[in-house]
Amino acid sequence: MNSFSRRHRPTAAVLISLAVAAGVTACGSGSGGGSEGADSGTYTVWDPYPQFAKGSAWTNLLDKCGTAAGVKIKRTAFDTSDLTNKALLAAQQGNSPDLLIVDNPVVSTLAEAGVLTTTDDNKLDTSKTDPNLLAAGQSGGKTYGTPIGANTLALYYNKKVLKEAGVDVASVKDWPSLTAALEKVKKAGKKGITFSAIGTEEGSFQFLPWFWGAGAKLTRLDSAQGESALSLWKGWVKSGVAPNSVLNNTQTTSWQEFTTGEYAFAENGTWQLAGAKKAGLDFGVLPIPGASGGNAAAPTGGEFVTLPAQDDTGRYPTSQKLATCLTSTQNLYDTDTTLSYVAPTTEVQDKQVAADAELKPWVAAVRTAKGRTSDDLGTKYPKISEQMWKAVQSALSGSKSPKDALTDAQSAVK
Repeated sequence: MNSFSRRHRPTAAVLISLAVAAGVTACGSGSGGGSEGADSGTYTVWDPYPQFAKGSAWTNLLDKCGTAAGVKIKRTAFDTSDLTNKALLAAQQGNSPDLLIVDNPVVSTLAEAGVLTTTDDNKLDTSKTDPNLLAAGQSGGKTYGTPIGANTLALYYNKKVLKEAGVDVASVKDWPSLTAALEKVKKAGKKGITFSAIGTEEGSFQFLPWFWGAGAKLTRLDSAQGESALSLWKGWVKSGVAPNSVLNNTQTTSWQEFTTGEYAFAENGTWQLAGAKKAGLDFGVLPIPGASGGNAAAPTGGEFVTLPAQDDTGRYPTSQKLATCLTSTQNLYDTDTTLSYVAPTTEVQDKQVAADAELKPWVAAVRTAKGRTSDDLGTKYPKISEQMWKAVQSALSGSKSPKDALTDAQSAVK
């Protein structure tokens, strides 16, 4: 059992350096809410869902799971970046929560810092979880939690714009056919595709399906395959089928462009589905195609339920009961419906599609999705990602060729 005793706690300097590596800003000591000093009948849960207040479906589920385990739940919600800092610093102080729900790329950072127990230690069952989604929470051959749900990227398309341009969406099967469709749309007087290429993690997140769809690997940014992906985006901007605004677009502003009804395609996520319906657009969803066909692997978003290490290892069995309750089949279905996520198990995914056929392309995208820290990249990913988005910015702005931008990026990573 990983007891994580005080003498093994990482120093503040180590924790802060890991926080910086994860792309977050170090802050002061974490607020209260950890298990140390707490009533033994009270278990603490930290999550990144401040949008859900007490009385919401999410907090009601937490309370329900607490009642089933015979304990009270003390829940604290943080913004995603703040949560990472609080978790790192709470671990140093011996004040970690019993359950910690974090964005999946952060798991490896917390694991490397010694903050989390492994599923071998905490006995959390992950046997039903799709392996490609579970991989986002694995590091060094060990698993640190289980996904509560997943989101990913696909292409939304405007049926009216495509019809007016004479484009059959069924013809879009690879990069050449997608580019041909975009050119046809532009010729018809409409706008082609919008996406986010901003110089942040959002830009890398949106570039990854094309990068992976070309067959490129994050360990080699300057491969010919990576260059072909960046050249694709560069060509779209240069020819005008994608707007110059993509350089500054977040996923939100890109979505706002699509909801004007002027664009044929938009790369965006599962979380926009409700907004698409509300906008009154006649839309469809298409998995992002690979360079030569098939579905490209898109990056997985979504959170993991993890069990931080405790001095009192006797708390683990109850924490495991709580985590198991939150990720049980019925509760996953309810939670992922609330979060607009695709479930991490085939059983619940099938149930979601049976209830809402519009989720079918999203389930297909999630089943081929890939964790950003997969391939045992762990805490190396943030540095690689930063150089990736810088390369995208340099190429699309015209300051460097795609080849030079990625060559410089790879050199910076080394």
